Amino acid sequence: MDHFLPVEIREARATEFENLKQGSKSVWEYYMKFAHLSKYAILMLPTMEARVRWFVMGLSPLVINEAATAALNSNMNYGKMVAFDQATENRKLKNIMEREGTSKARSAGNFGESFGGGRSAFRGGSSDPSQSFAQSSASAPPARPSQ
Repeated sequence: MDHFLPVEIREARATEFENLKQGSKSVWEYYMKFAHLSKYAILMLPTMEARVRWFVMGLSPLVINEAATAALNSNMNYGKMVAFDQATENRKLKNIMEREGTSKARSAGNFGESFGGGRSAFRGGSSDPSQSFAQSSASAPPARPSQ
């Protein structure tokens, strides 16, 4: 590498590696950048544990807690860590999307009730809140997926 890249470029990429964070990138995009830049910071990554530790330190708050816990596992290598973090990110993003869909459906149901579209316990409807919610949800139009 010394022959093909000037010292300034190698040092700049090593600094870029030191400052690398996942930010808004997916785990896969972060991994690709990490793998590319880690070649310029070989002295910082003498062992597999060091590589895993650096990778975890740059992760987003969405997955860092689980990743840090998994990193304590003695047989957790770099490849396993990347796969674990991708699965964690996918699961959490799916949960967020499901929660947003549920809250939109609930707000659509509540919107109908507030304008007299649903049955209310105050107007002779069911006194059971879950039954009241089920009735109002059944009459509400389905929520549109966000774009």
